[in-house]
Amino acid sequence: MKLSLEWLRAYVDYAGSPSELSDLLTFAGIEVEAIATRGADFPKVVVAQILTSRQHPNADRLSVCEVDDGLGQGPRQIVCGAKNYKVGDKVPLALPGAVLPGDFKIKEGKLRGELSAGMLCSGKELGIGEDQSGLLILPADTRVGAPIGEVFPPETVLEIEITPNRPDWLSHVGVAREISALTGAALRPPVVAEVHAQEEAGIRVTIDEDARIGCPFYTATRLDGVKVGPSPDWLRARLEAVGLRPINNIVDVTNYVMMELGQPLHAFDLAKLEGGGIRVRLAEPGETLHALDGRTYALKPHHLVIGDAAGHGSGLAGVMGGEGTGVTETTSSVVLECAYFQPALVRRTARETGLSSDASYRYERGVNAGGVSAAAHRAVALILEIAGGTAHRMVTCGEVDALVAPRIVPLCHERLEALVGIPIEPARVQAILAALGLTQSPEGWSVPSWRRDLEREVDLIEEVTRVVGLEAVPGRALGRMAPSSPVDRSYDFRMELRRSLAALGFHEAITLSLVPARDVAGVEEAAALKNPLSEDQVALRSDLLPGLLQCAARNARSGRSDLRLFELGRIFAKSTPLGEPEALRLTLLMTGAATAPSWRGDGTHQLDLHDLRGILERLLPVGRELEFVRTKRTGLLLAVEVRAGGKPLGNAGQLDPARTRELDLRAPVFAADLDAVAFEALASGDRRFAALPRFPAVTRDIALLVDLAVPHAGLAAAMRAAQEPLLSSLLPFDIFTDPKGERVPAGKKSVAYSLTYRAEEKTLTNDEVNAAHARVKKALGDAVAVQFRE
Repeated sequence: MKLSLEWLRAYVDYAGSPSELSDLLTFAGIEVEAIATRGADFPKVVVAQILTSRQHPNADRLSVCEVDDGLGQGPRQIVCGAKNYKVGDKVPLALPGAVLPGDFKIKEGKLRGELSAGMLCSGKELGIGEDQSGLLILPADTRVGAPIGEVFPPETVLEIEITPNRPDWLSHVGVAREISALTGAALRPPVVAEVHAQEEAGIRVTIDEDARIGCPFYTATRLDGVKVGPSPDWLRARLEAVGLRPINNIVDVTNYVMMELGQPLHAFDLAKLEGGGIRVRLAEPGETLHALDGRTYALKPHHLVIGDAAGHGSGLAGVMGGEGTGVTETTSSVVLECAYFQPALVRRTARETGLSSDASYRYERGVNAGGVSAAAHRAVALILEIAGGTAHRMVTCGEVDALVAPRIVPLCHERLEALVGIPIEPARVQAILAALGLTQSPEGWSVPSWRRDLEREVDLIEEVTRVVGLEAVPGRALGRMAPSSPVDRSYDFRMELRRSLAALGFHEAITLSLVPARDVAGVEEAAALKNPLSEDQVALRSDLLPGLLQCAARNARSGRSDLRLFELGRIFAKSTPLGEPEALRLTLLMTGAATAPSWRGDGTHQLDLHDLRGILERLLPVGRELEFVRTKRTGLLLAVEVRAGGKPLGNAGQLDPARTRELDLRAPVFAADLDAVAFEALASGDRRFAALPRFPAVTRDIALLVDLAVPHAGLAAAMRAAQEPLLSSLLPFDIFTDPKGERVPAGKKSVAYSLTYRAEEKTLTNDEVNAAHARVKKALGDAVAVQFRE
């Protein structure tokens, strides 16, 4: 939202600089995103009056003008390309030597043979408007020769970010009230008084019974004899300062009051309301609305419609009015709408129609129900002042009492000081809360209608702390050492896991929890959204892999094909009991070259399933082992089930090549999906540390012939089953098969291992190593049908 500093100063006596105001608001919880200066205070740019105009003799699209620049040196000749002026108009003139926005320097010269001693300017060229189709025509009473800065004085605009719980900040008066409470400056809210109106209402308003939840309170005021036209300069300047485009005096007043008080309003052309009344109702099946933005929207039966007495839709409640009943230059009687619409209904309507407006932005967060009538009176008074006419008695429909019923919140001063940590005088507390609009009673503090976020005692304490300033609360070291909890240990493990994967060359990805329908197709436990935000976000994810694949595809399209990605996140299922945490998964994805090309190698070795297996084993402490058992899983080739101690941890394998080609990934893709909680339990526990070995190791190689179906895991388990204390490690270093059966029988494979023997207390003798080696071979031969190749 944009705030004009000059506009704010109309309501509060604040004399500080824009940067000081920015710091003040930021520390109070209002984030100031930017500070900009509007206006046209340029040296050597003055107001000039066009005296004569003739066609350029050498250019069809140019004119030669003589202008009075007010300097008393006679007429000045200017070549101009605009067509929207007439003799006698007053326009901005940039004299030679002037520098316009964009470092555009004005010089005297000839254009197509005619002297041009300056340039007549548009609003775009001065940076005070977007229209560059013609000259900026100034009011007739503007003084000739006046610096342009007098006509468009510099104005500071603050762009602020509003939190959803503070809709009262969506207005200049609301922010001015905050500044008054923070600084003690006097607050001068606009005077709102009922105007003298005819007793006759002149308009009928009804709210259908099924529409009262969405619109509990509605007001309408008829004004006759208004003259629609351009707004006065002060009103146009105020709206343009906050980024709103002036339209006409009636519409501009509604926008002005919205920015002033935070209450949206809408004006209807009474002549276009059939039946002479307004009916608030729900949309009919198949109904459409042609809105003021020129587009037609299909409505749903739960959308709230502002219609006329004949049943025609005139606007979408709280979002936007209809084009068919808009105010135009021919309008002479208007109906001014000012209402309270239920925030959730407006929010849902805006999302479903994809239509957002300044009005819906405020209604979605909740407007001040107690200020609806006051805002209507304020707008009526301004319309009568600017557009003339007469007003009828305001018509109200519905009840507002329940919306503005006072809420009493108790406040204990001792508890306030205990929570804040510093002494605060009771008188100061009372002054702060009073400045924020609260009133004190014997039962506690009465909360105003514009602060419905204040519900508990701690809310009042927070308000006092905000105004006092957190910088006034001294820091104290009150923390104590506490034993590590399961939550702490789990957090530490996951951070260590992330660091370990990063050290192994992986990058962490954080993908969306909302996924398209294709990612959960065929998943019975998929949790679909009842009201999806878009076609790409229709369900909660049931697997992390699709999100990582999309990340890989985007990287590949950008030229990064060697990838190692992981994600540690939760997946969702309908069967998860209420109150139980969702499943936490660890998913890894690898594709491309195992090493980067360099002068020592071309990096042609591609990642494979063994690399993925090695990564998983590196994540575990020494002494904890994983088992990889062949299995079948949809979408994976070479699929294996990852186990530990006979219990499944997850799955791994190579992505189906067809899916790889769909994603434009050239190299094979390998992925693993693990139960992160089970993996944490396996990796946690006491770590074992040992001193570096002092005595040398001895290696023995062993070659054996086994059936092709016998896995390495079975051979390694058989050798370890010997429980030989001198065997410290075993490593397979060769595997050979011969389909023709010439060197190795068909259906067999030759596997070679390197076995390492070591003792902690002495150097082993050759006989001791041979005896240990024989015991290992015997255990292997007893467990598996092998033939040793001596």
